[in-house]
Amino acid sequence: MDLATAIPVGEMAIRLAAAAICGAALGLDREMRGKAAGLRTHTLVAISSAVTTLVALELYWELAGGEQSGDMDPTRVIQGVAQAIGFISAGVMIRAGADVRGATTAAVIWMAGALGIACGAGFYALAGMALALCLIVTIVFTAVMRWLPDTAAPDTAAKDEE
Repeated sequence: MDLATAIPVGEMAIRLAAAAICGAALGLDREMRGKAAGLRTHTLVAISSAVTTLVALELYWELAGGEQSGDMDPTRVIQGVAQAIGFISAGVMIRAGADVRGATTAAVIWMAGALGIACGAGFYALAGMALALCLIVTIVFTAVMRWLPDTAAPDTAAKDEE
């Protein structure tokens, strides 16, 4: 078996591990909240996005012979991953009348895919900053929202009076 790759195998392992850690961090929050998509889903989305990115980069270098080629663009893989993640995200959203449930979980799945792409491309600092911001939004903002007045309460009161 030939392990000659443009990206060293050890670096690939680090990129995949970083993607798994990012996905697991996002998934753990969703899992603890009892959401439809949790630890395993988010971790697998991040890993699969990283693998797809790594494969695109490897194929680019293999087919281009290590030289820039105008016909090949490894960044096109991002479009395909984005479409696939959008499909998965749509599966966790449920519309019930005027309410839409699962939108935040869908957005976090999207973020897991983006973090996987970033890790697969070796952009660890970007992935770390984005992960931190996402966790702030999902954890801290949730706590802050508990302290804010419930905007749905007036509508509920009006419906109760009818």
